[in-house]
Amino acid sequence: MVREWSPAHASDPEIESMVDALNEVFAIDLPNDPPWRATRMRDYLSETMPGERRVCWRAESADGSAPDGYANLLLLGDVGVLEVLVRPAARGRGIGRALVATAVRRAYTEGLSSIGVEAVSDTPAIQFWESLGFRCVYVETRSVLKLSQVDTKRLREMADAAPPGYRVEYHPHTLPPPLLEPYAAAKASRREDNDLELHPSSYDARRLLASLETLNRRGMTPYLVLAVHEASGAVAALTEVVVPAQHPVRADQYDTIVVPAHRGLGLERVIKARMLLELQGAEPQLAEVQTWNAPENDPMAGVNAELGYQPDRQWREYEADVFDLIHQLKP
Repeated sequence: MVREWSPAHASDPEIESMVDALNEVFAIDLPNDPPWRATRMRDYLSETMPGERRVCWRAESADGSAPDGYANLLLLGDVGVLEVLVRPAARGRGIGRALVATAVRRAYTEGLSSIGVEAVSDTPAIQFWESLGFRCVYVETRSVLKLSQVDTKRLREMADAAPPGYRVEYHPHTLPPPLLEPYAAAKASRREDNDLELHPSSYDARRLLASLETLNRRGMTPYLVLAVHEASGAVAALTEVVVPAQHPVRADQYDTIVVPAHRGLGLERVIKARMLLELQGAEPQLAEVQTWNAPENDPMAGVNAELGYQPDRQWREYEADVFDLIHQLKP
């Protein structure tokens, strides 16, 4: 039986059961990833950006034991982002399909036009989503950096190599108000990228601030390093890392952007090195940082390799039309 489930009102044992299911999946599909914790998991699933909503479901077993699977659908205007997990022992029984069918019906009633999902290569998720008619629209490679293997002396040299006319700033948790507009303008410079944007960026100051506030409410501490062009006051480059309370030993690298007018000066090396130095002091339990890059023609991949990131897995973004899914998932 699939029923709607509210993490905000769930009991602690229900939250812990969900984390147990997630870790069972990781143990099979991503055995080298650190396990998740129940710490602030309720916030992680409940808090959303203004104007966005998340609907969650769980597939309950007939004997009343631990649920066999979970799904959540994030509603972003007319697009939804869907996540589904099924305990490995319960796979092959149609539970994933039932969860997707429930989410798709909700997407249809909410007026969504399409649904996006993420899937990791060499896992059953690839075949599952493709069997339902999802089409791959974007591919990137995840790389992982082990902080214990980083040459701190070399990092300091890289961080100190800012070109004349630029200053580098570090801001944990949020940004000072005067930087919101220029920072958002720098993020807007990557609008030409053609990925599906399952995690949309913030291109105006108000949404940027809301994004940072939402991350903090979800238990995902943001750290920001940026390079300011002193003559104009523009943010010329930026990099963002988020340390989630749910898996605090591995951080997530978000955007790293160099505005076109300021490229070719090595700013990306400077700000990424500065970020790693700051993280060593701010998050002593942190062991790894993971990042994602397009497999071809991505200059950031070279900088990551220089810092010591090692390619790990291929990540794929899939998309399907809600109307097509309704027909595909008829009983």
